[in-house]
Amino acid sequence: MAALETHIRKATDALLSYQQPDGHWVFELEADATIPSEYVLLVHHLGETPDLEVERKIGVYLRRIQGEHGGWPLFQDGDFDISASVKAYFALKMIGDDPEAPHMRRAREAILAHGGGSKVNVFTRIQLALYGVVPWNAVPVMPPEVIFLPRWAPFTIWKVSYWARTTIVPLLVLQTLKPKARNPRGVTIDELFLEPPATVGPPSKAPHQSWWWFLLFRGIDGVLRAIDPLMPRGPRRRAIEAALAFVRERLNGEDGLGAIYPPMANSVMMFDVLGFPPDYPERAVARRSIEKLLVVGDEEAYCQPCVSPVWDTALTCHALLEAGGEEAVEKARKGLDWLKPLQVLDLEGDWAHARPGVRPGGWAFQYANAHYPDLDDTAVVVLAMDRARGAAGDGRYDVPIDRGREWVLGLQSKNGGWAAFDADNTYTYLNNIPFSDHGALLDPPTEDVAARCVSMLAQLGETPETSPAMARGVAYLRETQLPDGSWYGRWGLNYIYGTWSVLCGLNAAGLGRDDPAVSKAADWLIRIQNVDGGWGEDGTSYKLDYKGYEPAPSTASQTAWALLALMAAGEVDHPAVERGVAYLARTQNQEGLWDEERYTATGFPRVFYLRYHGYRKFFPLWAMARYRNLKRSNDRRVAFGM
Repeated sequence: MAALETHIRKATDALLSYQQPDGHWVFELEADATIPSEYVLLVHHLGETPDLEVERKIGVYLRRIQGEHGGWPLFQDGDFDISASVKAYFALKMIGDDPEAPHMRRAREAILAHGGGSKVNVFTRIQLALYGVVPWNAVPVMPPEVIFLPRWAPFTIWKVSYWARTTIVPLLVLQTLKPKARNPRGVTIDELFLEPPATVGPPSKAPHQSWWWFLLFRGIDGVLRAIDPLMPRGPRRRAIEAALAFVRERLNGEDGLGAIYPPMANSVMMFDVLGFPPDYPERAVARRSIEKLLVVGDEEAYCQPCVSPVWDTALTCHALLEAGGEEAVEKARKGLDWLKPLQVLDLEGDWAHARPGVRPGGWAFQYANAHYPDLDDTAVVVLAMDRARGAAGDGRYDVPIDRGREWVLGLQSKNGGWAAFDADNTYTYLNNIPFSDHGALLDPPTEDVAARCVSMLAQLGETPETSPAMARGVAYLRETQLPDGSWYGRWGLNYIYGTWSVLCGLNAAGLGRDDPAVSKAADWLIRIQNVDGGWGEDGTSYKLDYKGYEPAPSTASQTAWALLALMAAGEVDHPAVERGVAYLARTQNQEGLWDEERYTATGFPRVFYLRYHGYRKFFPLWAMARYRNLKRSNDRRVAFGM
């Protein structure tokens, strides 16, 4: 135990060193080659004078992450992805790489071997259409008048997820006015196509789509394409004005539209095509928001999809409160004090369309994104504040906790679960429209977010016996358990993440190891432990024909989730837990943290994955500290919701 204490102290000191002067933590958030490639192409679309040093460093980054298969994967060591590969090749050629250089030749051969540029997804097709590489006929029609469709219509912007809505609205303008990238260097990528790019037609059916629905929507797409040139100018002008007004209301200062890269970039291009000059205030602030996503190092640079300060700060506070000690607790409280004023209390965001009358009270993921707070961040912040309140005995967090709880209760979906940003966003037929070949158009309730909300309510004193919301939440979690005992993880990789989330929630709700759902989940986690004592899982677990867990190399964060899950299930004394803690102790680096190159988080399953640079810093500390605390205690039960 003395050796374990040394590991915990070293990790705590290292984590504290990353705290910002104002009290918060924020770590890099890395995706795949797509976002940095799109950043390069955006600069040249706008005809800006590029920062050649930043371009050079992005080139270094893109070359380093090229896969052995010649293309670019969606996560480390992942399979070839045609869309990421086409964008990365295009960006590198734009930067100035010789198409006959070995890495470019390998990429081109891999792209052609996988069917060429016509096989890319819809969002990549839009990028290529903006550059005139493929015709706009290769892109599904999305007339701007859809912005006027009421909520009861089969398709409306209010029936899709927040990320789709904020991406689509400025795209309505781009797809209507069809600007062409300035492309001062005149770069083309015709060599990536097996056919003349000008002949590329509409996208094919995606694997997740039903033929019946797809053919229906393809027919509607054909009708819209035929009548689009005939649309009256007056309504079209008003539709474009409505799209502009939507963006302006949600522009969000230098944090950007939706505070995520795709809508931020689309908003800049929208202002551009509408004739607003670069120094126009709204366009200028939208453009600056993108620059704030850049991570520029000594040799490499990349563009983040967004930033994660609220998530990073809240989870770091949990780890520090678990680690304990006067300094760690004091610094955690400083972090929670930083979070307090970021709660959205005075703005009814887009979520209110589904839940009118619910008072605001959530936290967003980013520094500012008031229209789009999320349930996951809100629950995690409230859990941390409640734990700190219990330790300190003061009331500084009472109001934030009460408002957060009220908002979470108000956003529960009809099936008892909770989604990330909206309630009852379950219009599954919409994932069959041609625009949704990525299958991520919606924000339905998911097991991991629902579990976090159950954890929060339980820690605040609600039980299934006294709270209908808790009873429905626990029932939802029981219903979604898979036959092998695991739960799906929507926002983290994957079944390890989901199972950790749910076991924490069930424990908080009073379910112990004697409950069949808990024991089955614990047995599954013990069964999939790697021989090195750790746990691991990668993005292939999201495949449509998933048949059960497939081994992957151990990571520090996934090992921590499995340990926290097993301890929540009452297994603190199981040999598997001891082996997992030993794995973390053995792999701790000189800084006191852990090395983790593999991606362990999810943006959109099968489409977009994330590597949180903070996960390797706070989750292992959290797990080791909890193990120490429980082993020292006479009560082996985890007393907190996370």
